[in-house]
Amino acid sequence: MRPAYPKDRFKDRRGASAAKPGRDAGPTQRQLRAGELVRHALAQILREEEVADPSLVGASITVTEVRMSPDLKHAVGFVQPLGGEKAAEVVAGLNRAAKFLRGRLARHVELKFTPDLKFIHDQSFDEAARMGKLFENPVVQRDLAQSDDDSPLSEEGAG
Repeated sequence: MRPAYPKDRFKDRRGASAAKPGRDAGPTQRQLRAGELVRHALAQILREEEVADPSLVGASITVTEVRMSPDLKHAVGFVQPLGGEKAAEVVAGLNRAAKFLRGRLARHVELKFTPDLKFIHDQSFDEAARMGKLFENPVVQRDLAQSDDDSPLSEEGAG
């Protein structure tokens, strides 16, 4: 009798294992925990250590998120300099200093492998500011007020 779910049900035409359904949704708990561990360590390193790169001297940098690869060997750090000034220079400086930061990171975290680091400018602050300006626009305010009046849950319609 054949089992209801054969072992090879997740293999593609070539016989290679494909991802299980539902596993492509996002990072695992392990990746999230390791990312937070690395984020805290990088923030501490950038706060306490002096990095020799001229674009990083005196720069106050926020590490907003670290995304880990599934094997935890690569980490992408999303960073934002204070005030968002000279973001491209700061990110380039961090990428130049990535090997130095990786060496310091090895002393702060207990992972089987110290991940390779790559840094990207975090655009979420700029996007949030852009959306805030949109919501302050009088035309948008008028449209929002009009849609609140027309909603079925407004006080006139609830009676």
